[in-house]
Amino acid sequence: METGMKLSVALSNDENVIGPELIVEQARVADRLGYAGVWLPDHLLPPEPYGEVYGGVYEPLILLSYVAAVTTRVVLGTTVIIAPLREPVLLAKQLATLERLAPGRIVFGLGVGWEEREFDALGVPFAERGARTDEMIDLINAWHRGESTSASRFFGSGAGVFEPRPTAPIAVMVGGMTGPALRRVARVADRWQAFGIPPEEFRSRREELDRLTQPRRVSAGIMLSRRDGDEPVAELLDLLHGYERAGADEVTIHFGPSAQTSAPMTELMDRWRSDHRY
Repeated sequence: METGMKLSVALSNDENVIGPELIVEQARVADRLGYAGVWLPDHLLPPEPYGEVYGGVYEPLILLSYVAAVTTRVVLGTTVIIAPLREPVLLAKQLATLERLAPGRIVFGLGVGWEEREFDALGVPFAERGARTDEMIDLINAWHRGESTSASRFFGSGAGVFEPRPTAPIAVMVGGMTGPALRRVARVADRWQAFGIPPEEFRSRREELDRLTQPRRVSAGIMLSRRDGDEPVAELLDLLHGYERAGADEVTIHFGPSAQTSAPMTELMDRWRSDHRY
């Protein structure tokens, strides 16, 4: 019987100046093997100390539009867009356009950000990031529903014609493990994503989230990193079973450098299917 927990792939968009063709090929492999989704990170202007990791990040929504054209079934998502650093009308337009290119396959994954220097570089007050994010979500949802908006605290009124709109609501995923993040999930999100915590801690956060969202049930997932490429697939499989028992609906895996991911992606999915007999 097929398990309820899905496996997805975090594409290798955080290698320094990698060619986009390698990232796109990784997405093709994920689509072919049966992974549920492919996800891209976001950084606009990371500070110098993080340049080796985040300095080569392509703009995720533009890259996902390319990925949409060469895949047929995987969910296309962001993990996560640093929402308060974006302009909401343009972001809403990008998301709506992407949904028209790949109807029913888009997830708007967002977070508030964590690196104050990136905010300083872009002239956005770090202390306002939570409030900006909440306001932005409300504005984007309103425009996508065809509703008018009035003057907002951080942005313009958004008065005007917003078209084309998505053909269906775009799922919202909130990333983060703080109290405000979980409350944001309960207020506006369809999904929640944690990062790198062990299964027992994930179980605790999942239970807290369920209390906050009752009677609604929100999909809960986690992103893991296999950056060095040396972790045996058997060990990763054991960890996945731990998250499955802890109540995860989806695990997204960063398999490491893009040129080295096809073999472990294939082995993991083969063994996962064998364990679950599908």
